[in-house]
Amino acid sequence: MTTGSLRRRLVAASALVLTGALALSACGDSDDSGDSNGTASNTSVDSKLAAMVPDAIKSDGKISIGTDASYPPNESVDPASQKIVGWDVDLFTAVAGKLGLKTEFQNAGFDTIIPGVQSGKYEIGVSSFTDNKEREKAVDFVTYYSAGTSWAALKGNPDGVTPDNACGKSIGVQHGTVQVQDLEARSKKCTDAGKPAIKTVVRNQQTEVTNDLVAGKVQAMAADSPIAGYAVKQTGGKLELIGEVYDTAPYGFIFKKENGQFKEAVQGALKALITDGTYKQILEKYGVESGAITDPAINAAQS
Repeated sequence: MTTGSLRRRLVAASALVLTGALALSACGDSDDSGDSNGTASNTSVDSKLAAMVPDAIKSDGKISIGTDASYPPNESVDPASQKIVGWDVDLFTAVAGKLGLKTEFQNAGFDTIIPGVQSGKYEIGVSSFTDNKEREKAVDFVTYYSAGTSWAALKGNPDGVTPDNACGKSIGVQHGTVQVQDLEARSKKCTDAGKPAIKTVVRNQQTEVTNDLVAGKVQAMAADSPIAGYAVKQTGGKLELIGEVYDTAPYGFIFKKENGQFKEAVQGALKALITDGTYKQILEKYGVESGAITDPAINAAQS
């Protein structure tokens, strides 16, 4: 596992050192739309875990959550209901249910979520964050899934693209993801070898990246493994995965430092959901069970 090249979406180092001005500017840029979900109907409250939630968080009976809802099937906006949906949403709603709380998901720009958690705007961040050492300097993590990077191309891969054969090719990627860094490193290898650079096409949202690929505007795309797999499924056979999954690392829920026992309560709730089968059911519903873990950990990034 290579720490520092792992997702899944990378917050710039400057965003990890929060100042008052940064907190205001970063959070002000987000596009918030509250979305409240009730506690999961099949989730029973664990009174012992619920007692571990800090009073400041449970005082209003809900958890305020920052998420970038442009990353299906993890988190996205349902066009019919305009609600934030996805397996990340379902999973944390079940976690909150274990703690006797409801959830309020707020749509935000990805790179504003860590500053928002640090400033107290959000009580937690749930947005496919990879736990890595750099981020652990700013926030705490509880891991809940394992994801890597996958590439996809048009069906039949007409341009013969692979992760190790992309020099001179146009590759789509979402802004702020570690895949951007990955492509930069791969492109440098191309130019160092006297080959043409990779033509990286960066979009603000993953849905735009996928649409570009389907339309033939790029020759391949790089994204998190569940995202790429979902894109292949949802485009009705127009795309296919190419190469192998690499740089596997854990997703984690993010917490403000000095958060009392909040992260321990969430970790305990996750363990309970894994034990009772709810966790597996949620992942299977979205077809992402291949990344399931068995032991949620706190700040588990490898050095």
